Amino acid sequence: MAEVTLDGVRKLFGSVTAVEDFTLSIGNGEFVVFVGPSGCGKSTTLRMLAGLEHVSSGSISIDGRAVNNIHPKDRDIAMVFQNYALYPHLNVFDNMSFGLRAKRLPRPEIESRTHEAAEILGLGDLLKRRPGELSGGQKQRVAMGRAIVRQPKVFLFDEPLSNLDAKLRHKMRAEMKQLHQRVQTTTVYVTHDQVEAMTLADRIVIMNEGRIEQVGTPDEVYKEPASHFVASFIGSPAMNFAIGEISNSGRKTVLETDSGVAIALGSCHVAQGRRVHLGFRPEHMQLADAAKPPKDHISISGHITVVEPMGHETVLICDGGFGEIVGKYEGEKLFRPRESVHFHIRTDRLRYFDLETGIRL
Repeated sequence: MAEVTLDGVRKLFGSVTAVEDFTLSIGNGEFVVFVGPSGCGKSTTLRMLAGLEHVSSGSISIDGRAVNNIHPKDRDIAMVFQNYALYPHLNVFDNMSFGLRAKRLPRPEIESRTHEAAEILGLGDLLKRRPGELSGGQKQRVAMGRAIVRQPKVFLFDEPLSNLDAKLRHKMRAEMKQLHQRVQTTTVYVTHDQVEAMTLADRIVIMNEGRIEQVGTPDEVYKEPASHFVASFIGSPAMNFAIGEISNSGRKTVLETDSGVAIALGSCHVAQGRRVHLGFRPEHMQLADAAKPPKDHISISGHITVVEPMGHETVLICDGGFGEIVGKYEGEKLFRPRESVHFHIRTDRLRYFDLETGIRL
């Protein structure tokens, strides 16, 4: 295991800044996930950590040793790629042990490490097969086994599950979680899939346009998003938003939305006159029979435009008068398009973001 530190790391491709002022400390044995939309710089950052991309400025250290100018093979890391990168003419055993044989380790040690990794990954019966005889999930296990046998200080994963179907991705996520709990190696994992990030990570690093938007546990980034971007990126369906200005209407604080719909907020810590995104998550919207909310709740009404039965719940896409809103319902009631609905939301579930900066207020 090892600590990993990135301090003020920057990456330029000509005049284009791909990563800007990336500063992060990763603890011994920690599983950290970089997540964000395509082009946000997450894979570039991982490649700089691996030594596959030059660092334009800043420093990277692994286990206290600066590695900016250290060759990738000498950084004591193991990387698993999206496309498995297996040798088609070698069987599973030879693919997994290839790096050990390149180091000319003693044959007994090669066999011991390879069989141990195969046992961890459930590949014991497949060691004589070639990649062409394996399923996608089995190939990914072989790629992971090739990394494990090296016993590196750090594992690096670059979207390793993106080529698998949804059911297999779910299974592999669980296996990767169990694997990390067993080997306890410091791990940095890149994905654009927020479900992978939320289920695998000890901490999530959310990136946007080459910068870190927020670092925190899955619970922290979900419940207390630091910015409008984080709130809109984390969560499925995404957080709902209403744009408007905080004002007073008699004794009530309201959000005067840009579309003319006023939302009574009750108590609100945001100053009058502030223009904001008001955010609320679909799962916090309680379906109600009447528009009038109970104490410490707000009320939002709308007309259903789309009904999405999901089996365990029903997703309701509605026109709220100020834009589209999405709610969830876990009962057995049947809904139809154009039906009117009322939602109540606890005021402590509301999140306010400055309209100009996007920062949570």
